[in-house]
Amino acid sequence: MNPKDKIALVTGGGTGLGRVISLKLGGAGAIVAVNYPGADEAEAKETVAEIVQAGGRAVAVRADVSLATEVNNMFAELVESYGGVDILVNNAGTTVFVPFADLESISESDWDRVLDVNLKGPFLCACAAVPHMRQRGAGVIVNTSSASAFRGGRSSSIPYSVSKAGLRMLTECLAVAVAPEIRVNSVAPGGMLTRWGARWGEETLKRQAEAIPLKKHASIEDVADATLFAIQNDSMTGTTIVVDSGWLLS
Repeated sequence: MNPKDKIALVTGGGTGLGRVISLKLGGAGAIVAVNYPGADEAEAKETVAEIVQAGGRAVAVRADVSLATEVNNMFAELVESYGGVDILVNNAGTTVFVPFADLESISESDWDRVLDVNLKGPFLCACAAVPHMRQRGAGVIVNTSSASAFRGGRSSSIPYSVSKAGLRMLTECLAVAVAPEIRVNSVAPGGMLTRWGARWGEETLKRQAEAIPLKKHASIEDVADATLFAIQNDSMTGTTIVVDSGWLLS
């Protein structure tokens, strides 16, 4: 799908990878709805302003993607303002930093929150988007998974890895469920130098990079470009693109 003049919703679109995806979609001519959960309102509005200043079109939309009522209200707002949604990027995510062996430190509320945002959220957004995409005759959904979906033991926590593995399977299930009008793919980044990545500390990040075949962490720009590729390639569905500098090989 050519993003030009299409309505694109990017959840968690004001910070990190979501911000870069939003900017790239805006640069490609899409009308970008930059979603934020509340805490990132300033960043979302800054991202919108940057798109507009570059000659694009964008709007900030608030919703906690883990709550069906807020998701449905967000889509109703987009339908009223723009007539529907053509592109959905399920990028919003959260995590907790807990060593895998420290099972006792993973609280029930942590588990629920991570899976609610990272897995239930994309499902709720897809369910809200699909009727409008079908009505418009086409649509694309891209989910932000993770390289940790392929390999246990190497991420911020067990709930995060499990949620991203589930999202990878959700991608495949949705691709079957909504074909042929709508395509569904996912992108699985390795470690990136986002504000989450900074939590590991400079020495840990350096040590991690040295163990990767390409000796560097995945570029946010490259991961965002993979997302745009998944949007634009009309022959791809049910596919996960790994962008990890060879992390899965290490």
